[in-house]
Amino acid sequence: MDNAIEQYIAQLPAHQQEIVEALRTVAASAAPSASEVIHYGSPAWRITKGHIAIVRPSKAHVLLAFDRGADFTDGHGLLEGSGSRSRHVKLRSLDDVDERALRDYFTQAVENVVR
Repeated sequence: MDNAIEQYIAQLPAHQQEIVEALRTVAASAAPSASEVIHYGSPAWRITKGHIAIVRPSKAHVLLAFDRGADFTDGHGLLEGSGSRSRHVKLRSLDDVDERALRDYFTQAVENVVR
């Protein structure tokens, strides 16, 4: 584990720490080839060919953005955004962490970057 990531998480409010830790667990199981890195000052996941997702906490929520999320099949209906590439999920509490949906999104993220 990257000490910079641990330090980043430690400075978050407790409820956001729980959300980010849950995201790390989902990412580790769904995208085991991805590395955790600090990208643009926030925790992110990347594989050899590029970044797949990044975490952006705000006062109201933790945003999990997928770089190529516009290419996903969203059978879960959680993705937001209208840009040409990225899509995001807003997580306001630990209860918002839908492991099945997020696992699917991470899997699609890896597949889209590998193509």
